[in-house]
Amino acid sequence: MKVAIAYPPLKGDKGVPLLSQNRQFQWFNEPTYIYPMVPAYAATLLKQKGYEVYWIDGIAEEWSFERFMKELERIKPDLIFMETKTPVVKMHWEIIGHIKERLPESKVVLAGDHVTAMPEESLLNSTVDYVLTGGDYDFLLLNLANHITEGEKLESGIWFRRDDNIQNTGKFVLNHELNSIPLIDRNQTKWELYAYKNGNYCKTPGTYTMVGRDCWWGKCTFCSWTTLYPDYRARKSDSLLNEIGMLIDEYKVKEIFDDTGTLPAGKWLRDFCSGMIEKGYNDKIAFGCNMRFGALEKEDYILMEKAGFRMVLFGLESANQKTLDRLNKGVSVERIVKELKWASKAGLEPHITLMFGYPWESREMAKNTLELGKMLLRKGYASTVQATVVIPYPGTPLFDSCRKENLLKTLDWERYDMKEPIMITPMKDEELMGLIQGIYKVAFHPEFILRKVSKIRSFEDIKFMYRAGKKVIGHIFDFSKKWVRGRYQ
Repeated sequence: MKVAIAYPPLKGDKGVPLLSQNRQFQWFNEPTYIYPMVPAYAATLLKQKGYEVYWIDGIAEEWSFERFMKELERIKPDLIFMETKTPVVKMHWEIIGHIKERLPESKVVLAGDHVTAMPEESLLNSTVDYVLTGGDYDFLLLNLANHITEGEKLESGIWFRRDDNIQNTGKFVLNHELNSIPLIDRNQTKWELYAYKNGNYCKTPGTYTMVGRDCWWGKCTFCSWTTLYPDYRARKSDSLLNEIGMLIDEYKVKEIFDDTGTLPAGKWLRDFCSGMIEKGYNDKIAFGCNMRFGALEKEDYILMEKAGFRMVLFGLESANQKTLDRLNKGVSVERIVKELKWASKAGLEPHITLMFGYPWESREMAKNTLELGKMLLRKGYASTVQATVVIPYPGTPLFDSCRKENLLKTLDWERYDMKEPIMITPMKDEELMGLIQGIYKVAFHPEFILRKVSKIRSFEDIKFMYRAGKKVIGHIFDFSKKWVRGRYQ
């Protein structure tokens, strides 16, 4: 059996779609490609089982749609797997129709957080054959292939058509053993496509790991990946250390970002840091991860810096305690600022994410977040920032509450792409988008520039600053106040 892991090109005037391995979808003016970890595991598992596997990322390859289709026609896959998200699911329905016209014998499979929340929708609105729900769709895709070729019983969480009826195998179960999963075949999955055009890397080539699925906190009401991973699991720290050693020796990577929703803390983190130091990996690579405020103490940040950590990504989200409480962040604003001071003083480079467009936040509350973000960046407590419009994705508590309270402007999924606020807020859309642009404009503040220049230690730092500057300019255009409902005005 031939299986294609496919990302069709999604062309338009909005930019480059940040689709793969991304918790919140966005169109970027400056191309950014994130290594799709779970699909890469799927490709590796399938290949290990003996299937012919083809990696066809038309987005990262920067192909035209016709080039992508000709590649599919050349291969003639039996199964075509596609990851989707809310803002592009309708595009994918249309693409599936084109695939079926030109490759009628191929079966098409969808997975992702949107179809996990609304699996029946895609079967009703497209000619897709299977929908895999939950986050372990690497294991489910292997199970589906085995079912088709060997008659293996389908696992829970798979939706399909049979006798003109939509059927499913029940609620997905996250019971797969992560410690037994093979290391990703990086060459097969064309890792170099994602090794350079990624703002998380100071040094290149870089790559991703994903030791856990997904966030051990798992309570944030806006996070779409809690739909995929309601239960947290992680591999042993030795397993990640072995993977890092392989990436250093075989692929000569210079920076690694672990994209677990929140890296394990406590003893797991201390053992991992000790292993990085003992093996000397801290002198060979820079390491980054997602972390949450309230999980670590001052001593942990000092140890992480010694272990080779560089960037630590935090979801700050808002400067208002009322909002943090409603989002179930479980942390205070005071604690956030304190930890950023700890991390930056230890020598780490904290990256913070901010969101604007909460329906309960006034103009003054939104400006509080803008001002806090600008202060943190000017003072060097945060090194970089990502600011976005908060989007209530289907399947999240935030979406459910907004729908119940009639706070959603539309259910047109294509508009859930951060080009405009989707929830009704006290502010005008143009003003809200202007606040997001405002946080990126701090990059032109003399205090921020001087602090960045003072930290330059190598030519790689200069190249990183250049790439980061392009990203900042791109983000300013990403949130242009002139973008209105599908076109620039």
